[in-house]
Amino acid sequence: MEVKKIKKVIENTLNKNKANNIVTINLKQKSYIADYMIVASGTSSRHLQALSENLLTELKKSGLDNCRIEGYDSNDWKLVDAIDIIVHLFHPDKRSFYDLEKMWSEDLPKEKALI
Repeated sequence: MEVKKIKKVIENTLNKNKANNIVTINLKQKSYIADYMIVASGTSSRHLQALSENLLTELKKSGLDNCRIEGYDSNDWKLVDAIDIIVHLFHPDKRSFYDLEKMWSEDLPKEKALI
């Protein structure tokens, strides 16, 4: 499946399931780990769990069977590995602590993009 279509499925699923403050960061010129990183917040540990599970279900419906959830036992953070897209789901307090948007939104010199 094309990366842009996967990104759209993820963004639509997060919106439909009432994720807060959804931010998409283009990583193509910054890292080889993924093409995009999407960061969103949930309102509670149950909301984060539901968001991650619903996202996995929708990705599987779209043909991506090899996606997985990391942080399954965590109450304030989940990561959904959608192959070319990494989705971080945070409780708002943890999100502001880690501030991934700031870290990954800054321009990096090309030689440092080899992470």
